Amino acid sequence: MVLAAFARRDPSHDRGGTVPEEARTGKRFPLELPIKIHKEGASADAKGTTGDLSAAGVYIRADAALEIGSPVEFEITLPPDVTGGRESVVIQCKGRVVRADPTGTSAEGKGVACVIDSYEFVRNS
Repeated sequence: MVLAAFARRDPSHDRGGTVPEEARTGKRFPLELPIKIHKEGASADAKGTTGDLSAAGVYIRADAALEIGSPVEFEITLPPDVTGGRESVVIQCKGRVVRADPTGTSAEGKGVACVIDSYEFVRNS
């Protein structure tokens, strides 16, 4: 399950640069989940969806202009049907953009791939 993948995250996956597809070692989940992207200097958060998710990274489909190598902060909302719980779980993440598909020519569409450097679960209040 996705939560278990986050709990077993291996910090050795925190290397920078572009990760070739064959170098991906974590289990990837093809989940379309809501995501909010916090952009420095922007008056509002950008919204999008995940294309796939692992403990080490995420592919984000959004119109947000993010450059390769730039830091990024985002929130992923896991609904109860994904977590097996009664409420949605929000995960706040910090990471870096490692790949961009600005034209939407890839199979995943327009978006960016990000390495997740750190994350924390947010309690619902």
